[in-house]
This record gives sequence, structure tokens and C-alpha cells, in this order.
Amino acid sequence: MKEYQIPDIDLVIVDLYPFEETLAQVSNASFTGTPEEAEKLVTEKIDIGGPSMIRAAAKNCKDLLVIAAKDDYAGLVELLTSQHGETTYEQRKRYAARAFKIVMDYDIAISNYFNPDSPVLNYAQKKQVLRYGENPHQQGMFYGNLDQLFDKLHGKELSYNNLVDVDAAVQLIGEFPSFEGKAGEEAVFAVIKHTNVCGLAARKTIREAWDAALAGDPESAFGGVLVCNGAVDKATAESINEIFFEVLIAKRFQEDALEILKLKKNRILLTLKEQPAGSQQTKTVLNGLLAQDLDKGNYAEWKEVGGRNSTDGEKEDLVFANIVCKHLKSNAIALVKGKQLLGKGCGQTSRIDALRQSIEKAGQFNFDLKGAVLASDAFFPFDDCVKMGFEAGITAFIQPGGSIRDKDSIAYCQEKGLAMVLTGLRHFRH
Repeated sequence: MKEYQIPDIDLVIVDLYPFEETLAQVSNASFTGTPEEAEKLVTEKIDIGGPSMIRAAAKNCKDLLVIAAKDDYAGLVELLTSQHGETTYEQRKRYAARAFKIVMDYDIAISNYFNPDSPVLNYAQKKQVLRYGENPHQQGMFYGNLDQLFDKLHGKELSYNNLVDVDAAVQLIGEFPSFEGKAGEEAVFAVIKHTNVCGLAARKTIREAWDAALAGDPESAFGGVLVCNGAVDKATAESINEIFFEVLIAKRFQEDALEILKLKKNRILLTLKEQPAGSQQTKTVLNGLLAQDLDKGNYAEWKEVGGRNSTDGEKEDLVFANIVCKHLKSNAIALVKGKQLLGKGCGQTSRIDALRQSIEKAGQFNFDLKGAVLASDAFFPFDDCVKMGFEAGITAFIQPGGSIRDKDSIAYCQEKGLAMVLTGLRHFRH
């Protein structure tokens, strides 16, 4: 460089190959290529030289400025114009720090592609500024790629609270197989409000499942998030169209159903392409992060300990009710009959209060609890819940067991000829 009088390099601009953009394109339902073609397109966009040049330039920020994102072009022009082509070390250092972060995010996206079941946490990727957070005075952001999971067909932008409820809805519907209308399959419809399931039913058709789910708590359904495991048809859309809701998630929408549902411009309509990948969930607390394995499974064992074994119908309802409890905030109780949620108690500080709430909710909509079943997310510390449940008409109970006073609840069920199942699997949800 000295021999040929080449001036020192003082500005390096590198634009990385569009890896994430290409991944989003091949993940979209409109992509018609084969999986092999999709993989080839994505892997070709893994930049090799670009990250090396960015890191080398950032490392030498004492002598040069590095720009690693198109978003910084306008700022660069303004900086060079206002300072007549000069930059300070502090300015170059800030851009260097940003460049290292961009390379890190890029590598994390690639790592997540090759390891979809255990994605690396990355809170700087795909940042989306939301209208506000949980309340209007809070700023809200989302970090992630919703395009991998959903095709948005209609409606306004998803809000902070929408996203929290959509997450709860997707987790719940993931407990049930997809419904294609074939013999032996069950259509499932659920209503989510403030992350709790307030309506849920399994029936032979999507329309019947919707009607039964709504009947479980038509009051709480107002402004809720709706989700089903099949395609929404015209008849179902006409019924749904009668209420106000925020979001509707389905596997598919028939065209005539979409015409009806799109009449309200703000309704958010999503098709769920795939369940979220990953084996862990995280939560920020204090000045750190909590991480845990996902709560997978319904029961670890099926131990009949009551005065009789559960009937076939009760067993189906007990399995169904236990899933409901898994998706309610603790302390939680779910009352189910005929694979329909009749009443639920959630977020209570005592289990007996959760049961009172669930019985009152069932009574509010005139449900007969005679022959219904009861699920509890954790053990019964006393026999008061089985006594109150029996008085309300409950004939079968399901709970994890593990209390030092399990024998009290079991003895009462044996005395009254009630079924009780111990699962060995607790489902706390805070």
C-alpha cells in the first residue's frame, strides 16, 4: 500500500447474505419447491467472508469505521456530512459494538436453523416494536419470527396482549391432533382469555365444537382469542361473526368463511403453519432469566384409587379435564362433562376457592354438574374439595396425588363410591 501510495482504509461497509429473509421465504405457504430445494436456497445464504470482514474491521475500530447493516446507511451519510468525513474513536467504537452484535445475531439465526428443537436465546433478533405493552403507558416489543408459525390473512397488528394470548392458545391446541374431518377424528375449539382457557369442547364438527365451547362461558368469550384444530367453514364463520373477538387461529379458512370474517377490518385471522419449536420456556425475573423444560404430557400414571374405577365416559372426560387444568393459572380446577368445559377456577390462592369459582361459573350458565368430572392441577391438601365436588354432582376426580393427607380424599371417594385417579404429574402454571 505504501509502495503504490494506496491510502489507508477508513470505512468498511458489508451487507451479509440475506439468510433470515430467505428462510422466511421458503417457510411461507406460497413456496412451491421441495424440502431439498428449500435447504439448498437457505444454506447458500450462509455468509462466510462477510462476517470475517466485519469482525476484522470492528477489531480495528481505532483506525476505521465499520457499517454492517442497511439500517445504518442513513446515519452514516448524516455523520460524514456533518463532520466533513471525519469520525471520532467513540463513534467508531459504538459502530464496532453494533457490528459484533449483528454478526452474533446472524450466527444465532443459523444455529437455530440447524438446531430447531433447542434454539439459542437471542433478544436482538427480529425486533418488532408494538403499539404498546401490557398497558398503554408501557412500551412493548416482540423479538422473534412470527412468519415461521403463522400466515396472517387479515386484521390489525398483533398487540402485546394478543401475542401472550396467542401463545397460550397455540400451546393448548397443540395438545390435540389436527382435524381433517375423517372418521374417528375430533374437532376441538377453544376460547382463551388472559391466557386462561374459558371455553373448550371436542365434537364431531368444527361448528359443533365452536357452539359447545362458546356455551361454556359466552360472557368471557367477549374480546377473546379463538383457536381450533381444523378448517373454519362458512357455517362456523357465520356463528363466530356474531361476537366480538380479537384473534382467530385455524389450520385453514374456507374462502366463503373468510369473506364473512373479513367484514370487520380489525379482526386478526391467522393460519397456524406449525407448532412452535423448542423444548424450553423462559421468563425474565429480577435481574436474570428463568428457563425450564416445557410441561409435556398429561399424566405419568393412571392409578384408580377411589370407591370404583372410572367408566369409559368418565375416563375420556378426566383426560380432557386434566388437559384443561394444565392450561389454567394455578390454583386451578376444571369441571368437564361430555368433553365440554362447564366451569373453571383459576389463579386462586386456595384450591377450595378455585373449586367454588368453577361451580359458580357452571351455575351461572345453568349447567347440570351431575355426572361431571373434576380435575385439579395439584394435589388436594384436604378432603374439602372432594366433599364439595360430590355435593355439586361430581362423580369422578383426577389429581396428581402426593399430599400427606391423600388418604383423606381417597377414603371419602371410597365411602361415597366415587372414582379418583392419581396421575403422578403436577401441572402448576404461574
